Order: sequence, then structure tokens, then C-alpha cells
Amino acid sequence: MPPIVLAIVSAVVAAVISGVAFFYVGVSHRRKVAEAKIGSAEEEAKRIINDAVKSADQKRKEIVIEAKDEIFKMRNESEQELRERRNETTRQERRIIQKEAALDHKVELFEQESEKLALRLKTVEEKEAEVELLKKSELEKLEQISGLTQAEAKEKLLKSLDNQLDHEKALKIKTYEQRLREDQDSLAKDIISVAIARCASEHTSEATISVVTIPNDEMKGRIIGREGRNIRALETATGVDLIIDDTPEAITVSCFDPVRREIARLALEKLVYDGRIHPARIEDTVEKARRDVDKVIKREGERAELETGITGLHPDIVKLLGKLHYRTSYGQNVLDHSIEVSLLSGAIAAELGLNQTEARRAGLLHDIGKALDHEMEGSHVELGVEVAKRYKENSRIINAIEAHHGDVEAKSSLAYIVMAADAISAARPGARRENVENYLKRLEKLEEIANSFDGVDSSYAIQAGRELRIMVKPENVSDDSMAVVARDIANRIESELSYPGQIKVNVIRESRAVEYAK
Repeated sequence: MPPIVLAIVSAVVAAVISGVAFFYVGVSHRRKVAEAKIGSAEEEAKRIINDAVKSADQKRKEIVIEAKDEIFKMRNESEQELRERRNETTRQERRIIQKEAALDHKVELFEQESEKLALRLKTVEEKEAEVELLKKSELEKLEQISGLTQAEAKEKLLKSLDNQLDHEKALKIKTYEQRLREDQDSLAKDIISVAIARCASEHTSEATISVVTIPNDEMKGRIIGREGRNIRALETATGVDLIIDDTPEAITVSCFDPVRREIARLALEKLVYDGRIHPARIEDTVEKARRDVDKVIKREGERAELETGITGLHPDIVKLLGKLHYRTSYGQNVLDHSIEVSLLSGAIAAELGLNQTEARRAGLLHDIGKALDHEMEGSHVELGVEVAKRYKENSRIINAIEAHHGDVEAKSSLAYIVMAADAISAARPGARRENVENYLKRLEKLEEIANSFDGVDSSYAIQAGRELRIMVKPENVSDDSMAVVARDIANRIESELSYPGQIKVNVIRESRAVEYAK
């Protein structure tokens, strides 16, 4: 082994040995230092423990002292509260004792009063028994004196009271009736005046146009056509009569049905305007005119519903109302008249506190039969009643329709309201265009015809000439011959007068017996 290596090894070994030696020396030094520190720590710990023990003893003593003070304080408070409670209990006991004494006194007084009351009750019962005996003996004496039993006397007394009450009731009823007669005219005028003032419908009269204007007389020949085929086709398609005479530039359309007359008028005006007039063209034009009129009828019926505020009408009734647009009575448009009667009926019903909707409905439908009286037999009243029944209107509305001309008895206030509204609308100035002089002459003629018969005492044309009321002499006309007189007068009126609608001949026979007490 080389010497250098040996030297290095020796150096390393020496370094290791010296390191180990230094290690052991350091360890010994650290052990001594640690033992010294441990000793001082133990002494410090003992000191701290001793201080803590001393402090704990001091705290314990303080806490014990404080606890004793608190216990003493609580004991004093408890004793004070206990003394107060004992005092309160003592006071309550004294109060209870006082109340018991007072209650015992009241019980004693109540017992005394009960004894007194029992004595009084016994006395009263004895008195009642004596009164019953006296009453019974008196009744027996009265029965012996009057000759009537108790039941008979009671019945007689009640009967006397009933008679007296009946007399008093009759006097009161008579007084009320007299007062009502005095006030009814002014009250009715006030109600009708207010109703008329509230009804703001326009008052116009319309007439169905039945004259068609043509540009020249040459057009008449074209309307007639070769051998009259055009005019025959037009009359056949519309169901009207065309009157072509010497009247310049005019053709008259004649038909009892206003709807058919309106269809013919529209069709003829369209043909004249178009200029192409032949049977095929006439049929197409008439069909278009019919559709146009149907639209107008529907629109007018809906207008009547809207203006009167009536809902729920059957579509067929709406259509019939629309037809009334083409119907006139004395120049007064029947649909406008029906709307006016409806509004007046609602206003009168409002013043009387009745059902306004029902009154307006009855007023609107009262002349519905006039839409059918050109097509079916019977008066417009009968036809209107039939329509109302068919479409399930209530009985009050049916009676209002049936009674609005006095043909039957009015069974409700609604019927009288419709009668009044119809009379107001028909009698309004300007509503109807009948000449006043002719109207008066017709009424005079009616009365003259009736007065010309034997046995007639007096006659009166009423209801605007719709009814002739005749008073006959009972000694000259018997009950059996009244029907014959009425029939004869009606036949003579039919043969001698011209009038719209129908006239009711009402013959009245009254027998009176008069005697004088002297």
C-alpha cells in the first residue's frame, strides 16, 4: 500500500475518532445543561403550583363568603314575601268571612220573603177560587135571565162584532175608493207625461212607395214586351199587379202584400236602370231583389231588438218584426209604431215600479200579427196571439197582445200598460195621416147606422173607431135578440163603410128597477 494512502487512511481514522470524542463531549454537555434546566423548571412548576393553590384557597374563601351573603339575602327576601303572602291570605280570609256573613243574611231575608210570597200566593189562589165561584154563579144567573147559554151568547157577541167591523171596513174602503177616484186622473196623467217625456223616439210616418218612375213612355212598351210576355213574367215572379196607364213616366205597383210589392218595386227599378228586359233577366232580377228585401227585413228586425233592448227573440219573430217595416197603418209605419209602443211601455212600467224588460217586450210584439194578416185569415190580434203561443212567450205577454184593442179582458197591469202606450203612439199628432174630417165623418156614420135600428137608445164610437158600443132599451130588445141586433148592425157597417182592420160591435142591455120611498 502506498504511503500516501496510508496517510489518508490514518487521517480519516484520526478525524473519525476525534469526531466521536467531540460527540460524546457535546452529548455530556447537553445532558448537564438539560438537567440544569429541568431542575429549574421543576422548581418553577412547584412555585406556580403553590401560587395557584394559594390563589384557589383565596378564591374559594371569597366565593364562600359571597354565597353566604347571597343566601342570606335570598332568605330575607323569601321571609319578606312569605310574610306578605300570609298577610294577603289573612285579608282574603277576613273578606270571605264577611261575604259568608252577608250571604247568610241574604239567605235569611230570602227565606223570609219566600214565606211571605207563599202566604200571598195562597191568598191569591183562594181569591181566584172565590172569583171563579162568583163568575160561575153570575153566568148561571145571566143565562137564566137572558135565556142564552154561554156559547150562544159568545156567538151572538162575535156576530155583532163582525157586523160592526164589516161596516167599518166598508166605510174605510169607500173612503179609499173615493180618494183613489179623486187622485187617479192626475196620477195617471203624471205617469203618462213622464213616460212620454222619457221616450225620445222619432215621430215619422212612412208610406210604402208603389209608383215607379220611368225615364220615358217608351220604356212602358219594353216593360210590357212582345204580346205582354215581360209584364206577365214580372207579375208571375212577384205576385203583384202592374198598372200601366196614361200616367206619364210612371208605373203603379199594386198588391195587398207590402213585402211582395217592395220586391216588385226594387226589381222594376233595377230593370229600368239596366235596360235589358226579358223573362230570364226578369227572374234573375226578381230573385236578387227578394234577397235584398230579406236582408233589409233581417236588418230592421235586429234594429228593433237593439233599440228596445230586447234579447232572446226567436229568429222567426225577428223576421216578422222586419216585415213590419213594409207595413203601414193610416200612413204610420207599423215597425216604428211597435218600437215606440215598446219604449213607452218600458217608461210607464218604470214609473210604476214594474218589470221594464217584460213591458218593452210586450209593446214590441203587440202588433206582430200585422206581419201575417195579409197572408193568413184572422185579425192581427188573433194572429199575434198565435205567434206568441207558438214561440213560447209567457202568458202575461200573450194577454197583453190579445187585450191591446179591448177584445178580451186585461188580466194584468202589463196589458193595461201596452193598451195605454198603443193609444199614445196612435193618437200622437202627426202619427197617422187619416184626414180628420173623414175620420170624424166615419165615426158619425158608425153612430148613425147604430142609432137607425129600433130599440137602440144610444151608441158611441170608441177606440178610434175600432169599437162601436151600443146601449139598447131593455123593454124593446130582449137578451135573445141582442145577438141578432149586433149581427145586423155589423152587416150594415160592412156593406156601407170602408175602414181598415175590423170594428167590434158591442151591444149592452141593462135592466134597472127604480122606486122612491116616501
